[in-house]
Amino acid sequence: MNSTRIILFDGQCNVCNTFVQFVVRRDPAGKFQFAPLQSEQAARALQAAAFKPTLSEQPSGVCVPTSSMPPTTPQTSSQTPPPTSPLTPPQLDSIMLICQGKVLLRSDAVLAIARGLRFPWPLLTVFCIVPRPIRDGAYRIFARNRYRWFGQCIIGTHTTTSTSNIKSRFL
Repeated sequence: MNSTRIILFDGQCNVCNTFVQFVVRRDPAGKFQFAPLQSEQAARALQAAAFKPTLSEQPSGVCVPTSSMPPTTPQTSSQTPPPTSPLTPPQLDSIMLICQGKVLLRSDAVLAIARGLRFPWPLLTVFCIVPRPIRDGAYRIFARNRYRWFGQCIIGTHTTTSTSNIKSRFL
């Protein structure tokens, strides 16, 4: 899973679903895979990346799986750990990118995704010169208002029903 780039997004967000379609059209090599943050696949991917959010990374009202919770039953090395609960609404306010075992959030994730798309989108990485608190502040304002401005949908209706190309890129 380390060479795979996985984009985790809010499956109920119209903007996020449109962003997934945008990435698919500009990533003909298929570098990116996708999973809604509400899915078990997202929880497994985050667990595999050993993602442990800090208080500043964890939006209010979201349950984030951690790999540090003790198992309820003893496990042997041949068993795979049970999947953790997926992230849950109401405020899934961050896009995430899992790349090379690291989890990037918010503007860092968006800029890393842009870097992986075909020209001219990698040029957006020039915004890395803007300090992260400013970039993420703007991101949080947009994320907080996206449902009001663009509405919600049923998880995955835009992405998984569009084309078989998109369906094959989902975890």
